[in-house]
Amino acid sequence: MKYRLRIKRFDPERDQKAHWEKYEVDLEPDDRLLDALNLIRWEQDGTFALRRSCQHGICGSDAVCVNGRNALACKLLLKDIKQPIVVEPIKGFRVIKDLVVDFDRFFEQYRSVMPYQVREGQLPERERLQTPQAAERIADTANCILCACCTTSCPSFWANKEFLGPAAIVQAHRFIFDSRDQGTGERLSLVGDRMGVWRCRTIFNCTDCCPRSIKITKAIGEVKKALLGGIE
Repeated sequence: MKYRLRIKRFDPERDQKAHWEKYEVDLEPDDRLLDALNLIRWEQDGTFALRRSCQHGICGSDAVCVNGRNALACKLLLKDIKQPIVVEPIKGFRVIKDLVVDFDRFFEQYRSVMPYQVREGQLPERERLQTPQAAERIADTANCILCACCTTSCPSFWANKEFLGPAAIVQAHRFIFDSRDQGTGERLSLVGDRMGVWRCRTIFNCTDCCPRSIKITKAIGEVKKALLGGIE
């Protein structure tokens, strides 16, 4: 079956601004959008730049905006996408080339919330144990793959790049509610300033586009409650 694509292209070495180019590929309905993008690069235009790695929805590398909605190209079946398929880089980040964006600021925000377990004292001889109930408390936000779909779908982030963004707050949530962690107070102070959770406007764009189906808006709300009344 023929599939028509419109892709936003930008090459800083030759373009003054981004432009749209049209392509047509012959693929099966059960093929993925990533298959179409790969085919364009391999057979039609070797200068076309995109980012992908595992190609199975685990690494989060191939996040793009498809028909106005963020998604992983490797998880979208062509039969489920309305034609013409409009593909552009995720919004809010500097475009390096075509669909490849600069993630430096995104990972700075991620690192700023201390996304690691904080413990004092000697290391245990074995792993730190956790009850099944305590593990379940953080199971949802622990699924984050840092694809940036949520952050770059957020109008608050578009308006102010200093906003931590949903992905960083999701990572903070995962450790704030971890029964083994001892850095809760410090981490809450990091997400509780004016560029943290309070800038969230509860629009639900982040939840709607998450390829891991994480309840992101709910997690942000739980962090707000923790700031107001303590950990439940």
